[in-house]
Amino acid sequence: MTEILEQDRELSPFQGKTSPPAVCIQDLYFSYQKEYILENVNLDIHTHEFVSIIGPNGSGKTTLLKLILGLLQPQKGSIRIFGEQPEKKRDRIGYVPQYFHLDLSFPATVLEVVLMGLIHKRQWFGFSSLARKKAREALEIVGLSSLAQEMFRSLSGGQRQRVLIARALVSQPEILLFDEPTAHVDTVAEKNLMDLLKQISRELTVILVSHDLGFVSNYVDTVVCVNRTVQKHPTNKLTGAIIRELYGSHVELVHHGFVQAQEHHNHE
Repeated sequence: MTEILEQDRELSPFQGKTSPPAVCIQDLYFSYQKEYILENVNLDIHTHEFVSIIGPNGSGKTTLLKLILGLLQPQKGSIRIFGEQPEKKRDRIGYVPQYFHLDLSFPATVLEVVLMGLIHKRQWFGFSSLARKKAREALEIVGLSSLAQEMFRSLSGGQRQRVLIARALVSQPEILLFDEPTAHVDTVAEKNLMDLLKQISRELTVILVSHDLGFVSNYVDTVVCVNRTVQKHPTNKLTGAIIRELYGSHVELVHHGFVQAQEHHNHE
């Protein structure tokens, strides 16, 4: 894994110095119209940290991801990715959205879908042999190198999600963002995906939105609770009182000793 994640990467300008957080948000306010969706947000996420973002429907979880990506701009406050504005560091961020809009009738192979992660670097006459090599290495990381020439539409839900992770990895990012990565897979695939993300987090900073706190709590280092404001907690310090405060009274006990809101997930 280390080879593809570090190959051809320039030395960090912070190497040998005290590095800034991978993500630093200060005094942030954001609204789509008049009412703030997020307010007074202060958050640091550090290099190689594995973080889950949780919160009730409409709390601003996906909005927070889009702000980190630089797709949205705050009305107040600042976001820095490795010390710079998000749009300047977008090539260091890989993103796997909740819904990947690919017409399954389109005849794309697994390798071609992964190569889409390099589309902004594509040469005029197609992808280079180096690009294809990187795509195969990304597929090897997610355990699907043997399916490179299979049609994407023929894969299972869990396999498709792994291909999309490879698509995010192929550009050699340093931060990976996921919006509900296990929302459309079965229980076995969910565990396999989380095992994979845990492995990847040893090399990269991994941030994922999830509504299944009881499950992801076995994997992530910290939890970011979002409900207009933001609070960050080490996973082992997360209590039922904190979750009740986040979700309100509509909670019930679930496995792993945590409480979790029983909600129908909605993409903000």
